[in-house]
Amino acid sequence: MKSKFSQHKFHSAGLLLIALVLAPSAASFAQQGQQRQQAAPQGGGISISKTVPVILSGKWTGKYLPDGQPDVSGFWSNTIANHNNFTDPQGGTNDPARPIKLGPREERAPSRVSDPASGEIPFQPWALAAQQDFKANFNKPSKPEHIEPLARCAPAGVPKSFYWHGYEIRQFPNYVLFIFGSGSRVIHLDGKPHLPENIKLWNADSRGHWEGNTLVVDVSNNNAKALFGREGAFASDNVHVVERYIFDNDNKRYNYVATFDDPPVYTRPWTATIPARRYTEADKPGGWHYEVAVANNPGKPLLHEAYERICVENNGGFGRAAK
Repeated sequence: MKSKFSQHKFHSAGLLLIALVLAPSAASFAQQGQQRQQAAPQGGGISISKTVPVILSGKWTGKYLPDGQPDVSGFWSNTIANHNNFTDPQGGTNDPARPIKLGPREERAPSRVSDPASGEIPFQPWALAAQQDFKANFNKPSKPEHIEPLARCAPAGVPKSFYWHGYEIRQFPNYVLFIFGSGSRVIHLDGKPHLPENIKLWNADSRGHWEGNTLVVDVSNNNAKALFGREGAFASDNVHVVERYIFDNDNKRYNYVATFDDPPVYTRPWTATIPARRYTEADKPGGWHYEVAVANNPGKPLLHEAYERICVENNGGFGRAAK
């Protein structure tokens, strides 16, 4: 079933996407945004730094894998709140049943939009109207298109997977694998071309390469059914994304910096910046960022692969850990 967004997206101006007004690079957008943005002290069960750390692309001085990739495998999670609201991560979804007390915007976590400076996605007028309609009806849906796809156990997609719970990165020769709580994503490093244009995937098709400490990924073939957050931000199924995963040489943090180009939906390309940190067994497990099974194994090694959700195996209540 196509959502309201699908209908709008696929209506508008023929087939969507991949043109671009020349603008500063994703890296420069991110650096400007990271230096500018202010974060809130605490929120959503997450310890939030006062500024988004700047991580520059450059030489990798850490450990390498046998195939020459920088070794960044392990468990990671974003550091500025969850998936409810893309541009106001601590702002919630305006649910009257769950009111939240908000301080001034400048005291809350930064928008994930690091360019433009407003922190807002530069939607075309029709797209902004569609996004606002979803937001207004999210907490009182009367139509199927007002229900977020992730609530139906669909994959979180690009970029939402990076702030929908913690995740694991595994690496293999010519591949980087992301294992999310709602699906997985493979980044191909073998130089092969993208899939045929008519094949669209929830987590898109990703072709990448390493430049020093930075994994650069070209993303296409997105079916665009996943939303960016529960306030309804979205792209079309022809969106073109260029991602840069910039790892610090301590291998403890990285910044996800992605430029989205989709002319029928946006008035200009825009850039998202999502900071992430590594979690290890020295960290306390949590129900959002570092989801490991410990309840039945006190004093024993953490069971990283024991945690299951109904969205993974459809065998229990939503969000419950399997015993």
